[in-house]
Amino acid sequence: MLRSLWTGASGMIAQQTHLDVVSNNLANVNTTGFKKIRADFEDLLYQIDREPGAPVEVGAVVPTGVQVGLGARVVGTNRLMMPGNLVETQGDFDLAIEGDGFFQVILPNGEIAYTRDGSWRRDGEGQIVTSNGYLLEPNIVIPDEATSITIGPTGIVTITTADDTEQQEVGEIELVRFVNPGGLRAMGKNLFQPTDASGEPIAGAPGEEGIGTLLHGFVEMSNVQVVEEMVNMIVAQRAYEANSKTIQTADDLLRIANALKR
Repeated sequence: MLRSLWTGASGMIAQQTHLDVVSNNLANVNTTGFKKIRADFEDLLYQIDREPGAPVEVGAVVPTGVQVGLGARVVGTNRLMMPGNLVETQGDFDLAIEGDGFFQVILPNGEIAYTRDGSWRRDGEGQIVTSNGYLLEPNIVIPDEATSITIGPTGIVTITTADDTEQQEVGEIELVRFVNPGGLRAMGKNLFQPTDASGEPIAGAPGEEGIGTLLHGFVEMSNVQVVEEMVNMIVAQRAYEANSKTIQTADDLLRIANALKR
């Protein structure tokens, strides 16, 4: 059987995964704090019909040999952590991270997850939570009598009340960073968990330990560029078509060979 049949099939499978990645990026173009993903490819094994450098006679060797590749596959999906656009919302609990870093979130099972989504809310008990109700870590409670809330670049949370116009500190937001944030495992809901590839979280106050600062009243939008993803989608589509053409051509060659003897 012609090798090109299986080589073309591997290329189609790889481009299908590429298109899956592109479609996920486009679906999350308005997801707060989303970081786009890029599919990385590698070539497969090679069938070596003639070894490069093999001697053919005294003092002479084969300069290149004969090596025929057997296709391609997706070797990884790399999450690109470039910052997204910052949009002013003037929300009391909206925060954007300028630079490296993640917020910490307490899951219902007690584990810690991490997010770049800074669209926070206040629950019925005054606690700062995500849109899904997960608590910010460390936990910060905003009193009912608070009339204004200020969150500084270094994470200090202060309030004023109707009875006392002087600012009162009620908590401090702590961020973490990772040596390899691209190695985090995506959980959905804008959350990540650490892995051996990402390394352990390095905690610190905003503006310290290489961690970015906070911008109150802003959120970080997705870093997906629609035009770029549309181009990637066209490339994936054309590459998929080209690989399908190699399979059709290989099939035509087999049909010709089968028709030699009638």
